[in-house]
Amino acid sequence: MNEQQQTNTDETGAVLRVSDLSLRLAGSTNPAPLVQSVSFEVAPGECLAVIGESGCGKTLTSMAVLGLLPKAIDVEAGSVLLNGTEILGSTEEEYARIRGRSIGAIFQDPMSSLDPTMRIGDQIAESRRIHLGESRSDGMRRAVELLDRVGITNAKSRLGSYPFELSGGMQQRVMIAAAIACEPDILIADEPTTALDVTVQAGVLDLLRSLQADLGLAVLLVTHDLGVVADFSDRVAVMYAGQVVERGTTSAMLDEMQMHPYTKALSASVMQTAHAHSVLPTIPGRVPAADEMPSGCRFQKRCPFADPERCSLPQQELFIGPDRTARCIRADEINSLEGAAL
Repeated sequence: MNEQQQTNTDETGAVLRVSDLSLRLAGSTNPAPLVQSVSFEVAPGECLAVIGESGCGKTLTSMAVLGLLPKAIDVEAGSVLLNGTEILGSTEEEYARIRGRSIGAIFQDPMSSLDPTMRIGDQIAESRRIHLGESRSDGMRRAVELLDRVGITNAKSRLGSYPFELSGGMQQRVMIAAAIACEPDILIADEPTTALDVTVQAGVLDLLRSLQADLGLAVLLVTHDLGVVADFSDRVAVMYAGQVVERGTTSAMLDEMQMHPYTKALSASVMQTAHAHSVLPTIPGRVPAADEMPSGCRFQKRCPFADPERCSLPQQELFIGPDRTARCIRADEINSLEGAAL
């Protein structure tokens, strides 16, 4: 998106708005869906981080936005508005026009996403040829500019390289170049730095931050890394077992008191450099499987604050402050309870 181009938004100013999205395992008889009534929005130039353990529904939610759900997963209900237009339930041909053009995507392992038999210049230029109708020569010229923009040195000479000839960090930068090739309105980044070492990870985050500022990109960041969240995101939505259990600004969620026991446990399980010899806290148990979703609070079996009577009931998101919610009937109590620091 150049400086003159305007990002489309809906009437509230959001590029992407997901409302009451519910996903179900095909053929499942469990009354609790895999992903239940998930809602969020992302504005231009903003990064929303969706965090939680593996198996909490983060990637499924992002795949639903992209129209890439596995065949075994059905959309039960919900809405996905992109620039004010409903895209949930689009045909594959319609999704193919959306992916790459309006929505860019980068994933955890670039080698599984880049075509190993195709030169990187052609992989970047192909998107512009398909979506923008550019010639191959124009697309290749733009590919050089994009590789240079994402920090690939000697960009022109790299056009003919295959992915396996590049380091992991360079592969990720190539994927980012391909993702922004058609100047999308929003970038979905699913664990974009997990496979990288700390130094390369910092470089990739700096690159994403620069692109976000320069292009006005909305970013949906899917991660379990609270360090990445603290460094990059504006707002956070915490998912557990398919539900958003807490949401708020990054500073409120990480620097102040967390209002949901799961968010508190996640925060406590991050290594603290000031306590190098202390035992790292862990969350007992595991995320419930698809056929084990409880009808009440989905975290109750792992929660030190569980009240059998109240927590066996379905939990609703409670508004506990401006832009702050928690799906816990004890949200206003847990920080005052003995042993609240997990």
